[in-house]
Amino acid sequence: MTVVVDFASLGGGVTRACALGDPASGLTALTGAGFTITGTKRWGLAFVCRINGLPTAATEPCLNTPSASAYWSYWHATPGGTWSYSSAGASSYNPAPGTVEGWAFGSGAAPSVAP
Repeated sequence: MTVVVDFASLGGGVTRACALGDPASGLTALTGAGFTITGTKRWGLAFVCRINGLPTAATEPCLNTPSASAYWSYWHATPGGTWSYSSAGASSYNPAPGTVEGWAFGSGAAPSVAP
């Protein structure tokens, strides 16, 4: 399964990685692809606050739910398809093998690359 993380709005690029096997959740796919995640103090990993340390603690303390204009949005797609905003949280969504999982930081825009 391919995992795409778009760091563009945080001054970085887009990183693609693979999660082997059949991850049981979006969070498992994300960490299985080698990304590190931090949840919020109040909600744990119900809200992904940081991926690979971004945004920094100086920008987002990760105490409560991130703001609607600065959060990690979660997306799904088939290879060559279009991004679809996730209607389920990453801890409860079970991605199908061969699909693409996407994450983008900002106000809810899809990753800037095609799946």
